[in-house]
Amino acid sequence: MKRMKTTRIFIFGIAVGALAFLSATLNNAETVSLEKVTRNNFTELPSRKNTAFKEGEILSYRLHYGPINAGVAILEVKPNLIDVNGRKVYHIVGSGYSTGSTDVFFKVRDRYETYMDKDALLPWLFVRRVNEGGYKFSQDYTFNHYTKKVDIGNNQNFDIPFGVQDMVSAFYSARNLDLSHAKDGDIYSLTCFVDKEVWPLKIRFVGREDIETDLGKVHALKFRPVVQKGRIFKHDEDLNVWISDDNNHIPLRAQADILIGSIKMDISSVKNLNSPLSFVR
Repeated sequence: MKRMKTTRIFIFGIAVGALAFLSATLNNAETVSLEKVTRNNFTELPSRKNTAFKEGEILSYRLHYGPINAGVAILEVKPNLIDVNGRKVYHIVGSGYSTGSTDVFFKVRDRYETYMDKDALLPWLFVRRVNEGGYKFSQDYTFNHYTKKVDIGNNQNFDIPFGVQDMVSAFYSARNLDLSHAKDGDIYSLTCFVDKEVWPLKIRFVGREDIETDLGKVHALKFRPVVQKGRIFKHDEDLNVWISDDNNHIPLRAQADILIGSIKMDISSVKNLNSPLSFVR
């Protein structure tokens, strides 16, 4: 079970998706109230400088399962900040859908959202709507970083360490890691709350490469998530992620070789990046 969860977290973190070996997003999500969030006193959180993304950024990806064009994934930072008790909050949505023959045989419609504090880069609310081949479930997590608790509804509260992220905010927080002096073998860590558990996410830096993309040839940093070998992965090197070697740190490509095939995700378009991409000249 933990091996499967690790796989899902990392593949999601690359683009919100490739869940159930695909990716996607519900088209018409419910409106989620910030009522619980607004009861907190947002005045004492430490600040983190965000140099990686800004409002209005959109990242789009093509997803492949083996030779099959399986779907589309989109990560969007909504253009308007939300005011919550005097704090500015990003609304970030992961969206997508299965396509072609995949949509006929295994329809996927998932949606992931985070409401992330602009200055602290911490989540206040996480929303998850899953519909994978007819399997459906929902999650709403309300984070309180002062009491170090997360409310998942139905009178269930869990202890969390300070600085914990959700599945979406972890991705955007990680993009602000300082990788300027990364050396082969360096491991970077984040702590995430997923499915009622505090989960350590670790990635290992393995080198620099220039890769061809739909956008052009880009300088990239290559990482391998630290995962357990077993039913999903045969070897440590079976999951690789390439991110742009610039301040944006956007995922350019992800490839996972699993026991029943391979999953690949490639960047297809970008809008409103915070900094220029590091194209190979």
